[in-house]
Amino acid sequence: QVDLVESGGGLVQAGASLRLSCVATRRTISRNAMGWYRRPPGKERDLVAGITSGGTTNYAEDVKGRFTISRDYNRVYLQMNSLKPEDTGVYYCNLLDSSTRWDWGQGTQVTVSS
Repeated sequence: QVDLVESGGGLVQAGASLRLSCVATRRTISRNAMGWYRRPPGKERDLVAGITSGGTTNYAEDVKGRFTISRDYNRVYLQMNSLKPEDTGVYYCNLLDSSTRWDWGQGTQVTVSS
């Protein structure tokens, strides 16, 4: 059983929107800074958006103005607008603090066609 379950991905055309959701299944994340990470095909996993327990957000340069991270008690969301083919990848959520990060879930695949 995994601690973090991501959902909401899919195959869309460029310009479309998706909303990803991540739920913590066995532990609370309400006091943790959380992030959404993306692993493009053949590349490393990188942080695309983060949110503190107090709601302060930060974004990778290439998604600023297009992606919005938010959270409620035990879920984290990523609203993705104006999607581009380069946004394609598997998206994961996890703690921002690498020293306390949990096991990675299966992620959710996002594929953006041109």
